[in-house]
Amino acid sequence: MASVSFSRIEKSFGATKVLHGISLHIADGEFMVLVGPSGCGKSTLLRMLAGLEDIGAGEIAIDGRVVNEVDSKDRDIAMVFQSYALYPHLTVADNMGFSLRLRSERKELIQSRVADAAKILNLGSYLHRYPRELSGGQRQRVAMGRAIVRDPKVFLFDEPLSNLDAKLRVAMRAEIKALHQRLKTTTVYVTHDQVEAMTMADRIAVMNEGRIEQLGEPLELYDRPANLFVAQFIGSPAMNVFEGLYRNDFVEALGARWPVSGLRAAEGQRVKYGIRPEHVDLAAAGIAAEVVVVEPMGAETELLVKVGNPAAGGQTLTLVAHGRSSIGPGERAFLAPRLEHVHLFDAATGARL
Repeated sequence: MASVSFSRIEKSFGATKVLHGISLHIADGEFMVLVGPSGCGKSTLLRMLAGLEDIGAGEIAIDGRVVNEVDSKDRDIAMVFQSYALYPHLTVADNMGFSLRLRSERKELIQSRVADAAKILNLGSYLHRYPRELSGGQRQRVAMGRAIVRDPKVFLFDEPLSNLDAKLRVAMRAEIKALHQRLKTTTVYVTHDQVEAMTMADRIAVMNEGRIEQLGEPLELYDRPANLFVAQFIGSPAMNVFEGLYRNDFVEALGARWPVSGLRAAEGQRVKYGIRPEHVDLAAAGIAAEVVVVEPMGAETELLVKVGNPAAGGQTLTLVAHGRSSIGPGERAFLAPRLEHVHLFDAATGARL
């Protein structure tokens, strides 16, 4: 195992700068997730760590050793790609042991490493099959097995689950997390899916336009987002956000007065009021709204409600109610935000207040 450090990393493609001085330390044995929208630079950063992309400026170190000029094959890392990248003419066993054969390792060692990895990943009965005879999830496990047999210092995952269906993604998330807990190998995982990030990471680096917006543990980012970007990116469904004026411990917005507690802004300041869908309750009295859509999901119900006059800048908000709701579209409802979960952001900068 090993720590990984990025120090003031920059990268440009032509005249376009895609990484703006990224600095990040990943501890020995940590599961770090780089998350952000497409084009934010997360895969570029991972490929630079893997040695597949030149470093524009700065230093990358693995286990304290600067690897800027070290060939990819000599960095002692193993990468799992989105596309599996399996050799179609080789069996599962031969795919998993391919890198060891390239290193001219002993046949007995290769067989032992492949058998151990196959046991961890429940691939023992598939070792003599070819990739075309496997499902998508089984192919991804083979790709993971190929990484495991190398016994690397660092595992790199580049959106490995994006080609799988929703049910299989959930199962594979659990498998990858269990694998990390078993092997304790330092892992850097890239995804655009914030649910993957929240459920798998020890820490998350939220990236946007080549910069790290916030770094922290999953629930820290969820409970105390540093700015509007993180607030709206982390959490599903996304946080409700709307603009208003701060006056006398309330935010005047959407034709109503929205309460805040323990949060302060300058009197009359333009702010963004944020509240997560699960932190707004339906009540007997409160902020008036009209139900637009009801989506029953079994254990909970998702509601779209309209607040304020549409002609005067009304807005549709999302609520998540536990259990089943008897309310229907077109009906009047009253909203009660939970004060301890209200977020305020500066309207001009997006920074948390």
